Amino acid sequence: MVAEPARPPFQRTADPWRDTDVIDERAPRFNQAIVAVVALLGAVFGWPLAWAIMSAQLFIGLTLGRRFCLTCLAYFGLIQPRLGEGPLEDSRPPRLANLIGSAFLGAAALAWWLGAQTVGTALGALVAALVLLAASTGLCAGCELYRVTARLRGISPRRRARLDPADLTGLDGHSRTYVEFTHPLCSECREWEERLRSNGAPLVTLDVRERPDLARKYGIAIVPTVFAVGADGTVLERLAP
Repeated sequence: MVAEPARPPFQRTADPWRDTDVIDERAPRFNQAIVAVVALLGAVFGWPLAWAIMSAQLFIGLTLGRRFCLTCLAYFGLIQPRLGEGPLEDSRPPRLANLIGSAFLGAAALAWWLGAQTVGTALGALVAALVLLAASTGLCAGCELYRVTARLRGISPRRRARLDPADLTGLDGHSRTYVEFTHPLCSECREWEERLRSNGAPLVTLDVRERPDLARKYGIAIVPTVFAVGADGTVLERLAP
């Protein structure tokens, strides 16, 4: 009898407990599925305690870290080792989504206990619908809200229309240069880098982990953030987010 070859040990690109600025994109969707079930059960059966417990768990995970998040422990301890690591993304958008979910579920439970059961049920059902949509399609309302506000906080013609050439080694007088604020563990960042290099125009990459000073200076609230700039650093176009 021929023995089956040993399965190679599971390896991660990002440690889920230390590299918390990025996250496996499937982890938030797993969390959303659990939140959707709990929120829906609370709305259907009138269980405000379910909303309160889920709200508290989301808040605890946000404040104390992933090791105190039960859905994180389940995903990274049981599911990811079997499915493998998915693409890595900026962890800040799903964090905002979790914060909003925690607030709405807490408000639903409070409203119910104060006697406004219709309001509580409506809030619980709204959370269930939104997170179910996010889990099934990837369209996360809270994440999109973060990206919109990131654009408003970042560089725009109304805020800052120019990058200092002294910060961008590699402009070299080119009429159009791509500038990407990136993170070494971000899958979408690597995809953007490959896409931009294939266009043939010069590319300057700035690692926000190595240059947090520039990330703060230019209001970079999410990675990847990509600009096209002129020879003098004028922002010609914002490509992402």
